[in-house]
Amino acid sequence: MSLGERTIVMGVLNITPDSFSGDGLLAAGANGVERGLAMIEAGADILDIGGESTRPGKHEPVSAPEEIDRVLPVIEGILKARPETIISVDTYKAQTARAAIGAGAEVINDVSGFLWDDAMPATCAELACGVVLTHTRGRPEEWSKLPRLGPEDVVPVVKQELSERLKVAALAGVRLDRIAIDPGIGFGKAYESNYPLLARLSELRELGRPLLSGVSRKSFLGRTLAPLRGGVDAGTNERGNATLAAVTASILAGADMVRVHDVRPAVEAAAIADAVLMACALSA
Repeated sequence: MSLGERTIVMGVLNITPDSFSGDGLLAAGANGVERGLAMIEAGADILDIGGESTRPGKHEPVSAPEEIDRVLPVIEGILKARPETIISVDTYKAQTARAAIGAGAEVINDVSGFLWDDAMPATCAELACGVVLTHTRGRPEEWSKLPRLGPEDVVPVVKQELSERLKVAALAGVRLDRIAIDPGIGFGKAYESNYPLLARLSELRELGRPLLSGVSRKSFLGRTLAPLRGGVDAGTNERGNATLAAVTASILAGADMVRVHDVRPAVEAAAIADAVLMACALSA
């Protein structure tokens, strides 16, 4: 897998009973391993395993020991069956990061962008792991109360704050060539801010790091579909087609990686988007 040759697809594996997307696994163990292996067979390049949900408005923090108990058996089971699998762990806790990398994971996906655990930057530097820094505003339970970022403000704010997080990482000793950035679509952003952020992803490439786009099953997609459904937002399990459209738009706008729940459709959508980009490059 070489970054830049084609879009990298990251499969989401939630080992939690309260995933916003409705795909969480209450009992991890063999079920989590089986689902992860199925994602690899479907074409996932990376598995992103999470043991704590960040559901908007309903976030229930999980202790590091409990999070570790959820994700480690799945990491170990997948690597036992498929040792070549690249595993990312979705956590903002340094203790979990240390345990996960020790178990064979290679990437830490911190949805807080190193904001929720002061020990994370130094821990990731020591572990010499890959890192995804996500832009977020506040914590999930605060998102509905935050001042709204207008469509004209969202990209400059996200760009500036991600730049600051990259500086924090570098000062802690995290090598910049090990970091990818995620604009955090839906993470503390109002509905009307998500589409400008998606449309202008290419501006974030000026930060010099690979871009990860996580649009899969997000609520802004369900809201967009409401006029087609009698004014009712589409539920999480009814956002598959919208997710594919947003994944394709992400790639055409500059994303290097996409994070998805439904792997095979995303792999196929990425192949088409990549072919379009290749044709554009050849005709330039």
